[in-house]
Amino acid sequence: MRKVIFTLSTLIIMLSSCNSKPENPFFAAFDSPNGVPPFDQIKNEHYMPAFEEGMKRHNAEVEAIINSTDAPTFENTIVALDNSGEMLTRVSSVFFALNSAETNDTIQQIAKDIIPKRTEHFDNINFNEKLFERIKAVYEDNSRTDYTPEQKMLIEKYYKRYVRAGILLDKEKQDRLREINKELGSLTLKFGQNVLAETKNFELIIDNEKDLAGLPESLIAFAAQTAKERGKEGKWVFTTSKPSWEPFLQYADNRDLREKLYKAMYNRGNNGNEYDNKAIIAQLVSLRLEKANLLGYATHADYVLEETMAKTPDAVMGLLNNLWQYALPQAKKEAAELQAMVKKEGKNFQLESWDWWYYAEKLRKEKYALDESEIAPYFEANNVRDGLFTVVNKLYGLQFKQRQDMPVYQEDVQAFDVLDADGSFIGTIYLDPFARDGRKRNGAWMGSFRKQQVDAEGNFVHPVIYNVGNYNPPAEGKPALLTIDQVETMFHEFGHGLHGLLSKCTYYSLSGTAVSRDFVELPSQVMEHWAMEPEVLKMYAKHYETGAVIPDELIAKLQNTSNFNQGFRTTELVAAAILDMKWHTIGANQGVDPRFPEGIRNVDVEKFEANAMKEIGLIDEIIPRYRSTYFTHIFDGGYSSGYYSYLWSEVLDADAYQAFVETGNIFDQKTAKSFRENVLSKGGTEDPMELYKRFRGSEPNPVYLLKNRGFVK
Repeated sequence: MRKVIFTLSTLIIMLSSCNSKPENPFFAAFDSPNGVPPFDQIKNEHYMPAFEEGMKRHNAEVEAIINSTDAPTFENTIVALDNSGEMLTRVSSVFFALNSAETNDTIQQIAKDIIPKRTEHFDNINFNEKLFERIKAVYEDNSRTDYTPEQKMLIEKYYKRYVRAGILLDKEKQDRLREINKELGSLTLKFGQNVLAETKNFELIIDNEKDLAGLPESLIAFAAQTAKERGKEGKWVFTTSKPSWEPFLQYADNRDLREKLYKAMYNRGNNGNEYDNKAIIAQLVSLRLEKANLLGYATHADYVLEETMAKTPDAVMGLLNNLWQYALPQAKKEAAELQAMVKKEGKNFQLESWDWWYYAEKLRKEKYALDESEIAPYFEANNVRDGLFTVVNKLYGLQFKQRQDMPVYQEDVQAFDVLDADGSFIGTIYLDPFARDGRKRNGAWMGSFRKQQVDAEGNFVHPVIYNVGNYNPPAEGKPALLTIDQVETMFHEFGHGLHGLLSKCTYYSLSGTAVSRDFVELPSQVMEHWAMEPEVLKMYAKHYETGAVIPDELIAKLQNTSNFNQGFRTTELVAAAILDMKWHTIGANQGVDPRFPEGIRNVDVEKFEANAMKEIGLIDEIIPRYRSTYFTHIFDGGYSSGYYSYLWSEVLDADAYQAFVETGNIFDQKTAKSFRENVLSKGGTEDPMELYKRFRGSEPNPVYLLKNRGFVK
């Protein structure tokens, strides 16, 4: 009888086990190679339960800090708070990464549902008076004098974080701030989703082969593949994704089609349909100003910039206006040259913004005998990647070993172990290079599935980093060939990756790229300098068919054209940065009374932008790099009042690269070691200018930015 009972019990357990749902992989530390996310196990239905459990655990951890009967100390309050929320961080890092790089309708709906809940969760912690009292006690305790610079920075960061979040406000203002934060979270998400939808929905369909005149073979093949994927086999489809529209404008002979595609690109979010972003912008700007005013700041820009190297809107505008004085006159000269080319062809139309790329390419051929399509066969994506690895190895001794056994979230994604010169393990990096129609947002970026830190048990936590690009994938048996700009972008994003990988910090909140916006671009932008160096080109620029190394003649042409079209490139970039500042200094210099921010909700977005560009004298032939309705950097990407940072950081990166040049060796080991130790490894543990001066010996000389862009010799 006992045997029968045991057998039946065993059968019931087995059946129950077979019918039970698999465990949620987010509920425990990932049990996978290097502790990376187990993408092969993660399903959409895992996210919401993991978010809810993560917030529940986070609340319990915070309550334990508050309810401690011990006096507040750095360890039991600041460090404990920094280590809290581990599960919530784990699910958030994966979910929001995939929402940008490999999204779908279900993920986007989860994002809509979770963002208000997550915002409320963090507001509850940020407005917890008992918790703040413990933080404040540690912050104001002058009896302890043995803090390291990193510990001092962590204490200061937490105290300021709570003050800037509104902990000192009265209950009524805190309640209003909670409402604003929820609205801002939902609006920024909606803005980005609208841009993605507009990018996905538009297609320029070409069914007459004559309309492909001028286009390179690789772009035609990619357009044919896009058409096939969209159920239009035998035709060619071009989209408003940058890898599609930009080369089309550069090479397509059909002017009407150039105009059609370009207007579709710059009118994303501005078509009066369900994806129109104009009302969202007005609400975002209004709410941001109201929040800044509640916290005691004149404008949103004042609030944001307090935590940066620039500190004030005046400092930012000083940089931008100074560059504008160099860039705009040069852009006008370039426009005149392009207009002359139009006339030379026997045409009498006025040069428009959709003509610039096309005639600039013609002018480059005429002046320098360089056709970028002639260069492209030497920039095969995997060769560029391997060349990048070689550069990093020569600078820092790092080694990269691809892992075929590691789970990835999409088949094109590549995973690598990163080892130090002595063979010790540093971390993991994922490379996600190619555009995906409708599933990946535009642009390129770096992020982390897990940041470096030393955990509560004293274990060194190795980072798991990812780099995302939007390069055209291989098509019709052809390899993926990159443009010059895309090569530099790959180097750029890997610089961010190094900042995350080489971090050697103790505390999570200070590690890796946790630095001010106008310092974070230094590690990325300095890497771009190596991309087109003759010595480096010979490492990776090999013809995809013959294997021949790029000839000296082509290298010389590349060097000669390094500052070609720089007036245009700088002008469109500075114009976008100024547009960002114009939006976010409303209340100070736009004639709007900050006591009535609701009035801004009625702003005419197109008129505001047009007036802003008219004020600075932007010529009609150029538009800002990003127009307002698809300016995701500032309305969805965390760069509000921060787009200037690429230029601010360029002052740093141009000067930093000069440190290598001055040694006579762009791979000088002493200089590379100093940059790694004083910048890449330090995260946000000290004041960024102090870190920079420790590397360079002085503050950066801005003349190298001007030289870098060809404005002075």
